[in-house]
Amino acid sequence: MKLELRNIRKSFAGKEVLHGVGFEVESGTALGLLGRNGAGKTTTMRIIMDVFKSDSGEILLDGKPFEPSKQRIGYMPEERGLYPKRIVLEQMKYLARLRGMNKAEAESSSRKWLQKLEVEEYGNRKLETLSKGNQQKVQLAATLVSEPDIIILDEPFSGLDPVNSQILKDVVRELIHEGRLVIFSSHQMSYVEEFCEDIVVINHGDVVLKGELKDIKKEYGKNRITLSFDDYSVEEAKAIIQDKFSDYVLVTGEIKEEVILQLQEGKKKSDVMEAMLREKLSIASFGNYAPSLNEIFVMKAGDDQ
Repeated sequence: MKLELRNIRKSFAGKEVLHGVGFEVESGTALGLLGRNGAGKTTTMRIIMDVFKSDSGEILLDGKPFEPSKQRIGYMPEERGLYPKRIVLEQMKYLARLRGMNKAEAESSSRKWLQKLEVEEYGNRKLETLSKGNQQKVQLAATLVSEPDIIILDEPFSGLDPVNSQILKDVVRELIHEGRLVIFSSHQMSYVEEFCEDIVVINHGDVVLKGELKDIKKEYGKNRITLSFDDYSVEEAKAIIQDKFSDYVLVTGEIKEEVILQLQEGKKKSDVMEAMLREKLSIASFGNYAPSLNEIFVMKAGDDQ
C-alpha cells in the first residue's frame, strides 16, 4: 500500500496555509511528519482524513484516487478526544462499531488493545479517573480498535513517563512490523529517529525537506568531522584548533567530549589529520559527524527560514 500526496494546497479565509505539499509513505514504514506549531502538519493530516477538502492537488492510494471513507484510518490527535465521563470499555466498543465492526468484533478488539497497552484493568472505569499516562494509552487503544491499515499519530508520547513510553514504543514497532502505514508527528525528535526511515519537514506550509533520514543525515554531515585530543579538554581543543588550524577547519560546536568542525573550502579530512600530526598532537578520536535530527530540523525550520 502506497499513499501519495501531490501538490496539496489549502486556504482559510483567503490565506493559503499549504503551498503544494507533497510526499509519499508505504506500508511497513513510518513517515515522520515534522514542523513547528502552525506549520501546516495538522491541516495536512486532516486533509488525508477528509476532515478538510484541499483546494487543489490529489491524494492517491496505490496510484488511484484515495477515498478515506473506504479505508480504515486510525487517528490519534494531539488534543485527546475521548469522553472523560464515559466508561472506557463502552466508548471503545462504541467507536469500533462506528468504524464498521459488528458487536462481537468490537468487544474482542477493544479488549485486545486494552490488554496490549496494559490498561485492561481500567476497562470498567470512567476515563477521567485514570492517570494522564493511562488516559493516553486508552486513546491509542481507541485509535487502533478498528484495526486500521493507515495510522496517524500526533504527539503520541507527549507527557508519558519512561515506562509508559516503552509500552507505546513496543506497540508502534509492532504496527510497523505488521505492515501498517504509519504517519508519525512529534516534536520529540528522538522518537522520530527511532521509528522513521523517512521524514518530511513542513515550514510555513511548504515542504522544505524530505527523504530518507539516513541520506539526509549523511548530506548534512558532509565535510564535517568530530575530533578530540588525548591531553586536552574540549575547551582547550577548541582554542588550539582556532589558533593553529583555522585555515583547515572552522569550529562549529561540540558533542559529548568531541569538537565539531567544518572543513574549510578546498580542504580534505586527510589535510587536517596531517597538519595536526605535524604539530605532534595526540588525537584520541577523529571521525565523520552525523548531525542529530533535532539539529537538522532547526536548520530547516528555525526562525531564519
